[in-house]
Amino acid sequence: MNNKYLFTSESVSEGHPDKVCDRISDMVVDKYLSLDPFSRVACETLTTTNKVILAGETRGPKISKDDIINKVRNCIKDIGYDQKGFSWKTAEIDLFLHEQSSDIAMGVDSKDNKDDGAGDQGIMFGYACTETEDLMPAPIYYSHKILRLMAQDRKQGTLKGIEPDSKSQVTMLYENDKPKKVISVVISSQHSEDLNQEKVKELILPYIKKSIPEKYLEDLDSKEIYINPTGQFIIGGPDGDTGLTGRKIIVDTYGGAAPHGGGAFSGKDPTKVDRSAAYAARYLAKNIVASGLSSKCLIQLAYAIGVSKPLSIFLKLNNGDENKVEKAKKVIEQNFDLSPRGIREMLRLNNPIYEVTSAYGHFGRKPSNKGEFTWEKTDKSELFNQ
Repeated sequence: MNNKYLFTSESVSEGHPDKVCDRISDMVVDKYLSLDPFSRVACETLTTTNKVILAGETRGPKISKDDIINKVRNCIKDIGYDQKGFSWKTAEIDLFLHEQSSDIAMGVDSKDNKDDGAGDQGIMFGYACTETEDLMPAPIYYSHKILRLMAQDRKQGTLKGIEPDSKSQVTMLYENDKPKKVISVVISSQHSEDLNQEKVKELILPYIKKSIPEKYLEDLDSKEIYINPTGQFIIGGPDGDTGLTGRKIIVDTYGGAAPHGGGAFSGKDPTKVDRSAAYAARYLAKNIVASGLSSKCLIQLAYAIGVSKPLSIFLKLNNGDENKVEKAKKVIEQNFDLSPRGIREMLRLNNPIYEVTSAYGHFGRKPSNKGEFTWEKTDKSELFNQ
């Protein structure tokens, strides 16, 4: 039976107002961890017309208000905002960060021979598949890539007139659960006043071919490529729409191709299992797929606040591979410590590695020599072949 369906995923650029907030919140996490790797941070950010507000809880070194404000301005500058409605130079920045609740600390800290507990209850999912070289679903992977390459050229000065706020969307036809071709692409990008829409299209169109393999584009109808379909996009970023930390959780993960537990990542230190356990679940799923055990893997982990071990581990492989589930679960139980502390140590998460995760997805990225994206390594895949 030839199973055909369409599937769509979207991405947003680092200049999207919600992503500006994610970047600032993760900057705060990195700042604290750079001074004390055991700091606790839960930082939320709001942006609107030329204004930034930070709120949340911290525990760790004393950091001056001016230091954080300067770093907020550096984030905005690096993203590329120096506009009348939102500028790194003139934005009003308010800080409302205070000490972490003692009740939360009591449940999370290790003492009296008790291991670190999870920073909250919740469920976290990890997923991997063979649709791309980085074992990500194709629609979200290529949606991210379009915007990432646009931002790279914009910052280098080779993509002139295109401003920081952009969105992309890729729809693919699947046959027998495998991507066959791209059906449509949507790219909306903020631009300068002196660019008409024909020029905007001329500048942006090449990024589709740069980002998506030719085999998927052979049958793409030019009428199904939508560049700024509203006709104009001059007012953008926080001046055009209010931004909040943690509103792009599907963009951050698998583009809707796999479930999401509901918790956001950005602004949270790694004691929060919303973040660290989602990274661990991706690490497990990716290594299982990289081993060749199955072409798809979905993992769910469940935690309770103050409890160190996961309450449950759910594992689903591709159809036909169900008989391998117990084997994979046994490997996980024998070789991976999925307590909050075990995850942090396994993936080296107590380092200032989070600001770079705030745009273009937390998954499907390349591990760096700075310790970023350790959960994207496939160094444990051989365990699942034994």
